Formats: sequence, C-alpha cells, structure tokens
Amino acid sequence: MTAYSHTLGGRTQRFRSLKDLMAKASPKRSGDTLAGIAAKDDEERVLAQMALAEVPLKTFLSEALIPYEQDEVTRLIIDGHDAAAFTPVAHLTVGDFRDWLLSDAADEATLAALAPGLTPEMAAAVSKIMRVQDLILVAQKCRVVTRFRNTIGLKGRLSTRLQPNHPTDDPSGIAAGIVDGLMYGSGDAVIGVNPATDSVAAVITLIHMLDAIITQYEIPAQSCVLTHVTTSIEAINRGAPVDLVFQSIAGTESANAGFGINLRILEEARDAARSLKRGAAGNNVMYFETGQGSALSANAHHDLDQQTCEARAYAVARKFEPLLVNTVVGFIGPEYLYDGGQIVRAGLEDHFCGKLLGVPMGCDICYTNHAEADQNDMDTLLTLLAVAGVTYIMGVPGSDDIMLNYQSTSFHDALYARRVLGLRPAPEFEAWLQNVGVFERGEALRLSETLPRPFQRALSSLA
Repeated sequence: MTAYSHTLGGRTQRFRSLKDLMAKASPKRSGDTLAGIAAKDDEERVLAQMALAEVPLKTFLSEALIPYEQDEVTRLIIDGHDAAAFTPVAHLTVGDFRDWLLSDAADEATLAALAPGLTPEMAAAVSKIMRVQDLILVAQKCRVVTRFRNTIGLKGRLSTRLQPNHPTDDPSGIAAGIVDGLMYGSGDAVIGVNPATDSVAAVITLIHMLDAIITQYEIPAQSCVLTHVTTSIEAINRGAPVDLVFQSIAGTESANAGFGINLRILEEARDAARSLKRGAAGNNVMYFETGQGSALSANAHHDLDQQTCEARAYAVARKFEPLLVNTVVGFIGPEYLYDGGQIVRAGLEDHFCGKLLGVPMGCDICYTNHAEADQNDMDTLLTLLAVAGVTYIMGVPGSDDIMLNYQSTSFHDALYARRVLGLRPAPEFEAWLQNVGVFERGEALRLSETLPRPFQRALSSLA
C-alpha cells in the first residue's frame, strides 16, 4: 500500500494510502466526518487535494481502493476497463487530467470515446480538485443519449420524471398527479410511481394502470413502478406489461447485498425486460437510483469516502446500459449531506462523474425536512444542473412528495428551467404535447390557454 504526502509552507502532510488521500481531499461533508475519514481542517484538505493532483491516473488501475478479491464491483471496474480508450490520457496526472478536461481538446466526441477508459475512481479524484464551474463546464460537453419510447439526453433537451406518488396507492390520486404533470409538459423521462407496498399483486395493478394511461392517450413515454428488482422480475413472469425495471444500487458489493441484489440479479432483470420488446425507439430498459451516503448508512463503505462510493455505483449502472440513472442527492439526510451547500456540491459532482463515465445522469434535486436546506437551495442546484446539461429532473406535485415525505422539484420548476435556458422535452414527447394541445402548436414551451380535451374527460372521470 503506497503512502502519499505533500509539503506546503513548511508543513508536510502524509496520507497512509490512496484511499485515505481520496477521503481527505473530498470537499467537506457530514457523512465523511461521521465515518471518521474526513480531513480534520481546511488546511489538511487543501494539502490532500494538492497531493491528489500529482497522482498519475494509471495508479487507479494498480491500487484498488477496495480489494479485487473482496468486491465484485471492483472486479467489474478492473475487468471491464477499456485500455485502448484510456490511452489518450494514460500519461496524465489527476491535475493534468483536470486541465485537459477544461480544454477545447476535450470535446463531445472525444469525451464519449474516452468514457469506457475511465474508472469511477479517476472521475471521483478529478472532481475533488474542481470548482463548481469546472464541474459544470465539463459535464455540459458530455452527451449520453438513450432510448425506449422516446429519446433522452439530446443536446438542448431537459426531460422530467413525472412522480405522482400516493401514500395508499390510491388510483384516483395517482391518476390526478399524472394528469397534472402531463398538463405542464412533464413525464418524458418516465412516469414513475414509488409504490406504498412491494406486494407483487399491488405492483402489477399499478403497472397495468400506468400502461392503460400511456396506451389510451398514445403517450410516447415509458412507465415504471419503482419496486424491488426481484418483484419486477416476478411481475414480468406473470405477464405484466413492464416498461422499465427499477433498482437502487450502490458502489460496493456489500452495500448492494444490503439492497438484496448483485450483478447477476441485475443482469437477469435486464434480460427479462428486454425480452418483452416494448420499446418503440430503443431497448434501454433499466432505471437506477443512487445517492451519496448509501454505502456508509449500511456500514458497507470499506472506509471509502461517500463521493467515491457513489461514483463506483455508476460503474454498476454503466454495465447494464440504463435508460435513466438518478442521484437522489439530498434524500438520505443531513447525516450525510448536512446543508444546502453540501447538497449543491454533491449534486454537481454526481452529475459530472456520471456523465464523464458515459451514464445518462439525472438528479432528484431534493432534501429532507430535517436538513439545513430549503427550496432556494434547490432552485440554485436546479439552475446549475440545467446549465450543466442534466438529462432529467423530478416533477412532483407541489414539490412535496406526500408518500416519501421529502421535498423535491415541481412541474413548475421544470417549466422554469426549460424556459430560462430554452430547453425542450424529448422530441417525440414534445410533438405529442403539441398534437394534444398541452403546448401551443409550433411552440416548444408555451402552454395552451385551454385545457386539452383528453384531460377534460380525464379530470371529469376523477371528479
């Protein structure tokens, strides 16, 4: 195990391993402090960042932060590494890599070709020495396009997940949320419901309900019931019309075991969903959610800092070619991301690392009610992520999820981001919105002044 050090102004700071150096170089966050691995002060953090900048990128290929023999995520990262794709940057240090990423040489095509050659640890390392504007500048150059019934991730587009959760899975309540979201142009990423229960029968009922709405109104969007992956597999086996298969994932084998999954189960789920052949535009069938602190909360972080653990989750996601990946950035709570400043920084880091690794990255811009954050912080993160080219965000009625009891972004927030930056929904969904009269014909963002007739009938039936 290699030790690292850096000297500045007569002070020499030593770090016992690459893992220790990565943790000490991380921008301040409560989770790393809770784990006892954070820098003790800003001076130590700066010294760690300066030492990290001098580390060659290729070091991450020879010094595994979690041993190869102990962790299937490490084995996935090392065994799946594309050496040829890595060649253009193989000679660089972490600091040199930052400079190269910010240069004009790192354009959209170059970054796409590089992605298979990068490991999550490389992405996490360079993010630790970048400013907010650096994270935004590089991320907006990364383009990751995926398809199921529509096309997600194109330049100049911002998609939304329509999240109409209900604490008792009441069909009328869920349907009202869906109609509300559609009338504001939300839902092109996915119409996704977190079920109140994981029973197979209840999940299948919701799957059929979402499918009926999409079919009846001919909506070019996909649905997902965010149940455990094994429940989705069973629903498929029972003939349910599953579009996307959902699963929460983490960056270590032991954390994933806490979720009741491993790589083999995820592969089985992907293959089962693809066998249904329900995608009109493509076969990206997986939907993953992540979040900084998930491995630590399960005591499955192996003394690795939470941001690096999070980046490793994107290697798991990347293997299964998902339609959507979503960092639920402030959901786990202030024990891991204490306040608005830490949540904003984490969201931008996650988006940057995911996009750099070739993952279709979205963000649930959110916080729990006991965090030192408010909706103004979320407006800040929403704006910064939209500038950075985030693939999609959440659309929750009134920003308040009444089933999961946390604060997110609303249908109006998505309209704000689209309007202020001239962003548009997925092209197939945009055309549908114009055809049914949600948007004015020929307009990508102007809402119709009259309620579209299909929704008049839907609201009458709900009343």
